[in-house]
Amino acid sequence: MNALSSINNNRDIRKLGINLNHWYVVTQISELKNQPLGVTLWNQPIVIYRDNTGKIHALEDRCPHRQVKLSHGTVINNHLECAYHGWRFNAAGECAEVPYLAANQKLPNCKIRKYPVIEKDGFIWIFPGDETLSNIVSPLALPEWEHLNYIVSYTGFECPSHYSFLIENLMDMYHGHLHKDLQAWANPVLQYIDEDENKVHAHYQAQSYYRINREWAVLQLFIPALRQLHPEPLDVSYIYPHWVATLGNDFKICCLFCPVSEIKTRAYLIHFTSLNAFDKLHILPVWFRRFVKNISFNAAKGLLNNLVRQDLVMIEEEQQAYLQHPERKNYELNKALVSVQKLIKTQVEKSI
Repeated sequence: MNALSSINNNRDIRKLGINLNHWYVVTQISELKNQPLGVTLWNQPIVIYRDNTGKIHALEDRCPHRQVKLSHGTVINNHLECAYHGWRFNAAGECAEVPYLAANQKLPNCKIRKYPVIEKDGFIWIFPGDETLSNIVSPLALPEWEHLNYIVSYTGFECPSHYSFLIENLMDMYHGHLHKDLQAWANPVLQYIDEDENKVHAHYQAQSYYRINREWAVLQLFIPALRQLHPEPLDVSYIYPHWVATLGNDFKICCLFCPVSEIKTRAYLIHFTSLNAFDKLHILPVWFRRFVKNISFNAAKGLLNNLVRQDLVMIEEEQQAYLQHPERKNYELNKALVSVQKLIKTQVEKSI
């Protein structure tokens, strides 16, 4: 073990940073309106905005003139204008115009950081690390977002904790005890773990309450009497820095992470219900399939909100207990969580 690994292994997991050389979701595309939007990604204030052509840009949310937020401003002639004195900045972060610049004065030689940013699968992603790596590292793929064979529901939330508490919650299928009738599965048993320096995959065998195999089967999401337990594989993966789970062939859930600080994490939980069991679906007109997908959008949002609400109560208590007594150690029996902490430390090492 090298010295860096030794130091990192002794560091508190609840104080570790993130590997900046990944794509992180900062907001949904629909949340960016005509005005600039300020977001924070691991203590870095960032402003995202669209120019007059609709192209998206991301800059450090700071006017170098008086250090106020550029997200208070507006977009003028493809430049981001500061609300305070009207200084304007181009997409490269360079000062492009000062409204009261005298004829004998030059533009200030100041520049703020720009960030790689893309729109993909319904979300806005930012790469906060080495810009040269942004074309090499790919964001987590969410093909189901647009695919006509999947019904999509999602919810965004703020978790008042270090991101490690949230990912441990998501990887630990035994905490379904908390959710009672809201839980989609029961009796999980961890069978094996696959892991490498980029991911942790935990395979559970469980029993599912749902089976999407008939036209009316989607009603099981809303009518408990229609549900019947049956065996299904339950696979959960920490594909750093995000989370993916599948329950049989019918359901996929993703959680997209935006770590804000050591005690705050923003995230998006996305639920995909597969209609692939209906083998004649492909012969229906595309317009009708699109109509079904659109009218069913967020059908499970209420369920997701209730699950998240219950989890956040527990996670916040974990965070507060840690802050009050950081010397206390947890007694963990789920080996998947040991692997999760190992992966977090490995990824932080790679970013140093």
